[in-house]
Amino acid sequence: MELKITLLPGDGIGPEVIAQAVKCLQAVEETFNHQFTYTTALIGAAAIYKTGDPLPDSTIELCKNSDAVLFGAIGAPEFDNNPDAKIRPEDGLFRLRNELGVFANIRPVAVFPTLIKKSPLKEAVLRGTDFVIYRELTSGIYCGEKFLSPDGSYATDLSKYTESEISRITHLAFKAARKRRKKLTLIDKSNVLETSRLWRRVVKRIAESYPDVELECIYLHNAIMQMILNPSRFDVILAANLFGDIISDQASVIGGSIGLLPSASIGTDKAMFEPIHGSYPQAQGKDIANPIAAILSAAMLLQHYGLEEESRAVVSAVNKSFKKNIVTPDINPKSKYGTNNVGDFIASNIVDTDDSLNMNYENIGLGKSTII
Repeated sequence: MELKITLLPGDGIGPEVIAQAVKCLQAVEETFNHQFTYTTALIGAAAIYKTGDPLPDSTIELCKNSDAVLFGAIGAPEFDNNPDAKIRPEDGLFRLRNELGVFANIRPVAVFPTLIKKSPLKEAVLRGTDFVIYRELTSGIYCGEKFLSPDGSYATDLSKYTESEISRITHLAFKAARKRRKKLTLIDKSNVLETSRLWRRVVKRIAESYPDVELECIYLHNAIMQMILNPSRFDVILAANLFGDIISDQASVIGGSIGLLPSASIGTDKAMFEPIHGSYPQAQGKDIANPIAAILSAAMLLQHYGLEEESRAVVSAVNKSFKKNIVTPDINPKSKYGTNNVGDFIASNIVDTDDSLNMNYENIGLGKSTII
């Protein structure tokens, strides 16, 4: 297969982890006789420094003309610590999502058996945890109109949703639930927010078309508590943009490190794959960033294009790195291995099929955990 992949390394540790993901994709090319072409483009703070724009037109054009986008991270301290900044790196990512029409962010939560003791949760609590978050990505409070008064004394952020925006991701989430344990949980704040009431009405109506899927609706604060006390109760989680962001970041601690979780952003025509972690500028250039989330995002890319065996080979190599304790310091503080070491090991073991773990390879791209 031939694929054109646009690389958006972005800011902070983004370039470092994306480099490791590319190593693995290149190993897949060599092993399975594919041809992938890579074009690198600017986004975020890196783009602002060079062009003054967090999303240059040239980047948009490249992404639209590629088969897939592999994105690293976005954000820089000089913008984070400046509330008066008129241009922000994150603006580039929000615009890109809209330009590509990727409205559904799919975030599987994986619990790796060899890392289970690294989780802050007890093993008894973690047992049976296997869920996926469907986060709406192109509307809501992040994407609505923003206003700051001339004197800076008050500000507003508009949260707006339409029935069609809710409907399209809701159908995807229900279809995913049908292939899993047939349960969907809507997380909202319909007790106080009109947009959440709209979400609940639309989702309940659509649920009538999926009678084989159980629907529950719970408030955000309860969901956050339940994710720590009883994470195995969840199967498919559906949430608006802000709530999905909050809940998926909380979910990231379940596996022991935010550096482990990949994601896919899916639209009608385009797809973008990215680790869920941020730019982590404190680690930039120190060769300590965990590349696993970026590598597993590449595995999701492969599966999205029907390359099931290739995706499984990447996941198998990741698991071998865990079994042999070839991990970055966020997983093992005493580890002597860095970002590049871990990436090199995984890439060199792409062809290794000798894995005794009980692995669930089915449909990473539809949100099933890679291992439970």
